[in-house]
Parts: sequence; structure tokens; C-alpha cells
Amino acid sequence: MAALWAFVGVAALVIVTPGPDTALTVRNVLLGGRASGVATAAGVAIGQATWTLAASAGIAALLVASEPAFLAVKFAGAAYLVFLGLHSLVAALRGRPAEAAPGRAPRGLRPAAALRQGVLNDLGNPKMAVFFTTLLPQFAPSHGPTFVVLLGFGLLFCAMTFAWLCVYSVVVARAGAALRRPRIRRALDAVMGAALVALGVRVAAEGR
Repeated sequence: MAALWAFVGVAALVIVTPGPDTALTVRNVLLGGRASGVATAAGVAIGQATWTLAASAGIAALLVASEPAFLAVKFAGAAYLVFLGLHSLVAALRGRPAEAAPGRAPRGLRPAAALRQGVLNDLGNPKMAVFFTTLLPQFAPSHGPTFVVLLGFGLLFCAMTFAWLCVYSVVVARAGAALRRPRIRRALDAVMGAALVALGVRVAAEGR
């Protein structure tokens, strides 16, 4: 039980620290409303669950050990973040027409697309493989069903991430009417676009 609470504390600190997943979720809420934000959170959780399964089975360790494979995933993920960021920057420069009637959520991004972006964003981040292969074993018992324990801790991390990003989605969506004013919307598009591009460049430039 002590290991569980220790893991929850460490996981909470990691999850609440803003990163690519948070930036993408906020962007998608602004584009498609709360439903798209929740869908993005679900996509992120699915991506993390995939890394969890890979780490628990020892597959992620092979990726971490393989320099070419690690770099390929890293640069693909970085390019995807830059692509999304540039899309937002272009939208900010061009300006956006009204995407919905007053009082309604914007229709610029469907939940299905947001879900896909969340999955791709996380699967394209090999740091998650490093994270799970280094963090999870620290809380595994010295004996017993290690695979089951690692998988359980990893899925708990995914559930906590999903809940936290859903909170973000609700908060941003509630401020949606004010945030969708043309000038504010363009400024937010520019800020979020620049943030995603910067995150993509950082991911590409970082070592392991």
C-alpha cells in the first residue's frame, strides 16, 4: 500500500506539470469545445496505455536500447507537434470566421479527430517509453507477478492523466464564450501554436 501511495504522489507531480499533452488538449478545446478536449484526453490515455503495455512486457526497453528506432519515433513525434503548431499559427494569421452560432461550441474540430491527435501525440513521444521503463520498476515488488503490478500502476497513471486533462477541458470550455472572441481567439491560436512548435523543437533537440 505504501508503494501505491508513493506512486500516486510521483504520478500526480508529473501529470500536473504542463507539457505537450496539456497544450494539445487546450488547443483542441478551443477548436472543438469540451467534447474535443475530452476526446483528446482519451486519446492521450490510450497512447499512454499502449506505452504501459509495451513497458510492462519489456518491449519499450528494446526501443529505448535501439538508437535508430528511438530517434525515428522522437523526430516523428516532434514533427507532428510542429505541424499542429504551424496549423494554429496559420489560423491566427489568417483570422477565423465565426465557427458557430453565439453560445454554441465551435465546430472546427470533431472529437474523432481530437482522439486521433491525442493518440498520435503520445505514441510519437519516445520519452514516454523511457519514463515508463524507468519509473514503473521502482514501485514493483521484489517478488510476485511483476508484469501485473507494472501494468496496474501504468494504467492508474493513464486514468489520472485522463481525469486531469478532462478537468482542463471543462475549465477552458466554460470560458469558451470569452475565449472565442475574434481578437482573443487569434491571440490564443498564436500562443498555442507557438507553444506546440516550441515543444516540438524541444523534443527533437533533447537527448534521452
